[in-house]
Amino acid sequence: MDVGLFNEMGKEFRRLFPDERINKILTIEASGIGVACIAAQYFHVPVVFAKKSQSINLDGEQYATRIESFTHKRVYDVIVAKKYLGKDDHVLIIDDFLANGCAAAGLIDLVHSAGATVEGVGIAIEKGFQEGGALLRSKGVRVESLAIVESMDAGTGEITFRA
Repeated sequence: MDVGLFNEMGKEFRRLFPDERINKILTIEASGIGVACIAAQYFHVPVVFAKKSQSINLDGEQYATRIESFTHKRVYDVIVAKKYLGKDDHVLIIDDFLANGCAAAGLIDLVHSAGATVEGVGIAIEKGFQEGGALLRSKGVRVESLAIVESMDAGTGEITFRA
């Protein structure tokens, strides 16, 4: 992991969400955790990560949702212990990639299940040629992506970023 890059990303997420009453950052295991933890330093808040499977260290009541992974082509039962999310929380969701929007939508569902407020979604790289970002924005979700890939050519390897 490039911690220096994560540090700059964390600063930028703080700049993009300067006035929101964020008191918690939520991400999903595993690849979103690094960026979320570094960003949390700039917000001075804890990080909660949703697990993709039940584990022995998740006891008690839980919020659960199902998320279809575009990357792994499977459906995960995603869970967060209720003791980590509550009705007074103002949550910033941070993840590494946004493709079809299922992961972000699932995390939003978990936040709403807790009666908490989603203050926004911060994404490292959005695949702008897929519908996830547009779908979330059309539902009134504030989505801030640090980079948006407009197109990718598998044949040439060329990547075009949105200006």
